[in-house]
Order: sequence, then structure tokens, then C-alpha cells
Amino acid sequence: MNRTTADDSATTTTAPPSHQIRALHTESTVTVYQAYASEIGEPAARTGRFPAAWKRDRMTWIKPSFLWMMYRCGWATKEGQGTVLAVEITREGFEWALRHACLSHYVRGVHSDQAAWKRELRHSPTRVQWDPERDLQLNPLPHRSLQLGLAGDAARRYADEWTVSITDVTDRARAIHERVRAQDLESAAALLPAERPYPTPEALLAHLRA
Repeated sequence: MNRTTADDSATTTTAPPSHQIRALHTESTVTVYQAYASEIGEPAARTGRFPAAWKRDRMTWIKPSFLWMMYRCGWATKEGQGTVLAVEITREGFEWALRHACLSHYVRGVHSDQAAWKRELRHSPTRVQWDPERDLQLNPLPHRSLQLGLAGDAARRYADEWTVSITDVTDRARAIHERVRAQDLESAAALLPAERPYPTPEALLAHLRA
């Protein structure tokens, strides 16, 4: 006779890995978030391309986590960050950025010494930070969220080659925030993008685990 024990029927919730990319993605694209002043954000969303005023010679940070973007821009209330953009880019471009990235800070065991890290930083077109993921109330969580900085050739590729579409999601951000302020977390969560673990080959992140 088959017996079912309590252990067999129990549902175990596994915490996310400490360093894992979670994003809204398709077979060919991944969505990242940025926030800009209206003079950049509005024409970008209208045309699907970053305008000439978007500085391609400056570092720009992209964030696959919608809630981390909300933490960064204060639900689109911070000065110069009132327009939140969902930027859909090619997975090929996103993985190129990861492959050519280095950590934004020195980590013993990942880098042989600080001098080696500084050399790598100078020559890498992209860099990675792992910051605490956020919940709906923007409290820090135990696991980390990827922030990807693009400079030089990487910033140009992002703006002119990798970008598939740009959508203004400011109204969505504000609608979620209204529900959070009303303590209606269930309906707020229902409006969040469906972010799930990004299928990153281990070799792509081995040099980026802090």
C-alpha cells in the first residue's frame, strides 16, 4: 500500500539565489527599466528610439527589476526621473553586455588583487552591481538585483542596435503605487510585470558573482 507522509505532501518554498537575474523576457528579448526627465522619456517612448539629446558618450544604468527601478526613482517622483521607460532589448545584446562586464567594485576571490580589478574596470565597456531586491513597499530583500552599467561602445549599441521597443510605463508605476499606499498589496502585485529567472548560462555570470 502506498502511503503519503506529511513530508511528501508539504510544499517547500525555496528562496531565490542571492545573485540571479530576474526579468520580463521572451525568446528573443529582455525588458529593462530606466527613468528620465520628460524631455528624454517622452520622445523616446513616442518614437521607440532614444533622441539625440540622450548622451551616448555617458554611462547609463539599466535595471531588469521593475521594483528596483521604483526604489531608484521613488515611484517616478524624483526630480529628473518622472518618466519611467520599459526598454525591450535583444537578448543577444543583453548577453553581450554581461559577457563584457566586470564588477563595479573589487571582490576578493573574484579578482586576483585590486590592481587587476582596476585594469579590468578601465577596459570593460559594461559593469555590474548587485543591489538588494525590493518588495512592493520598497524594503530590501535578502536576494540581489542586477544593475548593468553601459559605457562607450556598449551605450551606443544599446541605444542604436539592441533596442527593440520603448514604452512609457509611468502610469502603470503610479497605479501600483496608489494601491501600495492604500495597503492593497494583492492588487498592486497583480499589476507588476511577470519577471522570472533569466536563463543565463553559468559561464556568463561566473566572473560577476560578488
